[in-house]
Amino acid sequence: MSGTKDYNEQCPYSLSPVSTKSQKLLRSPRKATRKISRIPFKVLDAPELQDDFYLNLVDWSSQNVLAVGLGSSVYLWSACTSQVTRLCDLSPDANTVTSVSWNERGNLVAVGTHHGYVTVWDVAATTQINKLNGHSARVGALAWNGDILSSGSRDRLIIQRDTRTPAQQSERRLVGHRQEVCGLKWSPDNQYLASGGNDNRLYVWNQHSLNPVQSYTEHMAAVKAIAWSPHHHGLLASGGGTADRCIRFWNTLTGQPMQCVDTGSQVCNLAWSKHSSELVSTHGYSQNQILVWKYPSLTQVAKLTGHSYRVLYLALSPDGEAIVTGAGDETLRFWNVFSKARSQKENKSVLNLFTNIR
Repeated sequence: MSGTKDYNEQCPYSLSPVSTKSQKLLRSPRKATRKISRIPFKVLDAPELQDDFYLNLVDWSSQNVLAVGLGSSVYLWSACTSQVTRLCDLSPDANTVTSVSWNERGNLVAVGTHHGYVTVWDVAATTQINKLNGHSARVGALAWNGDILSSGSRDRLIIQRDTRTPAQQSERRLVGHRQEVCGLKWSPDNQYLASGGNDNRLYVWNQHSLNPVQSYTEHMAAVKAIAWSPHHHGLLASGGGTADRCIRFWNTLTGQPMQCVDTGSQVCNLAWSKHSSELVSTHGYSQNQILVWKYPSLTQVAKLTGHSYRVLYLALSPDGEAIVTGAGDETLRFWNVFSKARSQKENKSVLNLFTNIR
């Protein structure tokens, strides 16, 4: 006598030898596999974009404006109008730009410099509203948390300052890294700051302690690539440099290491999709590739190539569908990687937007 389960699945009055469960499956439309275009939908020339692993020279604002540090200048490129403006020029000070970072509202951009000071600019007014001294070497990493700006430097320090007040009043110095700080990211809930350094260390700091609350030492090379998952609370991804090549995942709620994948190349950047449980990584030696991964299976969804140098810079568009990548080949390339819809006809024109304003 067959059990009830079998009876329901293989109803004796059915004329089909296929169970109802399988029939249902066969009738359901097949989920289309997502095609990711292997060519960028836009390429911009970016003369003097530095080929330096420790810098962070590209950021995309919530207002859809790209900030790019080129040599001693910061340029703004509006994704809506394709207009380019020069925000600032540090050449009178014999200085160069080493990092750029937008605040969450997209009205202020912070600029880290080779000389170690950080300037904050009101973009609408094109005016410098703050100059933050305190570092004794170049500032390659910046991260905003509301009005608080964190800066990481070659002097091994992380300094946190409230940009609304005179710098000295609100300054907190986080001492932990033994070499240059090259990665800084605040968690989505703004409670934790992750920092990566050339000492192969990944630290997690909270708002209150001056010592790291967590320390991860598994990477075998510099940690520049850091990304907090917007979907899984406390999930942090980090990538190691040339001697490491791994993307590692951490549960920062328990301090436990999770998955690890060897990518075969230096990991330069990581970013999670806003829409799905996927992430993108960009790479240097030796393949200079861009990879899209499914999480948690860590299956590769796409591999994009085109840059002839290490893909050192990465930013996500405000709608979460596109990424821009930058490299020492002096190009910025725009890709539809997390697109909800197929991209419109690819536009392959090379727009020489940054040169006509020099």
